[in-house]
Amino acid sequence: MSAAREYGLDEDYEWARPPEGGWAAEDLDRLPNLPPHTELIDGSLVFVSPQTRFHMHTLRLLERTLLEQVPDKFDIYREFTVRLDKRNRPEPDVLVVRADADTGPLQTWLHPDDVLLAVEIVSEDSQPRDRQVKPLKYARAGIRHHWRVEQNDGLPVVYVYELDPATSTYVPMGIHRDQLKLTQPFPLTVDLAAADRRHR
Repeated sequence: MSAAREYGLDEDYEWARPPEGGWAAEDLDRLPNLPPHTELIDGSLVFVSPQTRFHMHTLRLLERTLLEQVPDKFDIYREFTVRLDKRNRPEPDVLVVRADADTGPLQTWLHPDDVLLAVEIVSEDSQPRDRQVKPLKYARAGIRHHWRVEQNDGLPVVYVYELDPATSTYVPMGIHRDQLKLTQPFPLTVDLAAADRRHR
C-alpha cells in the first residue's frame, strides 16, 4: 500500500519534496496544503500530532492567565511562529511579545527580538524537540525567558528558565507545581491546579 493511499490521499498526490539544502523560513507561507501548526526545524518540516486534553487545558489556562496579568507594553500570542533564522521557524504554544511587534493582520511570524517569553507544552511526540532542540535554539536567538511545561498526574509542572546573555544558554530558575508565582519577566501568579477546571 502506498503512503498516499494509507492517509486517504489520491494516488497522484504529490508529497512536498524539499529543495537542496532544505526548506527556508519563508517557505511556510508559500507551500500549499500544509497541515495546521507545521513548524520548520533545521530546514525540515515538522508536523504535529493531534493535541491531548491536557495540552488544550494547559494552553487555555496559561493564555487566559497571562492575558489578565501581562503589562500593557506586551501582548500574548498562542501557536504563532517565530523566525529564528533562515532554517528555523518553530511555533511555541504561548508567547509573550512586545505589543509593538504587531505589523498588521497579515503577519505570520515574529522576530525573536520581539519575544520576551516562549512556552512549550510537551507532548509525547514532541519530547526531544521541546526538551532539547527548541530551548537551545530559543536561547541562541536571544529569547530571554522560556518555560517548559510537563504533565504530571494530569496537571502541569512548569520548568522556568532565564537566559544567561554571556553564554547564550538558559539557566534553570525553578520547578513549579500547583502554583506558579514569579517576578520575572513580570509579576504573575498562575494557579496550575486550575488547569483541569473550567473558568467560572
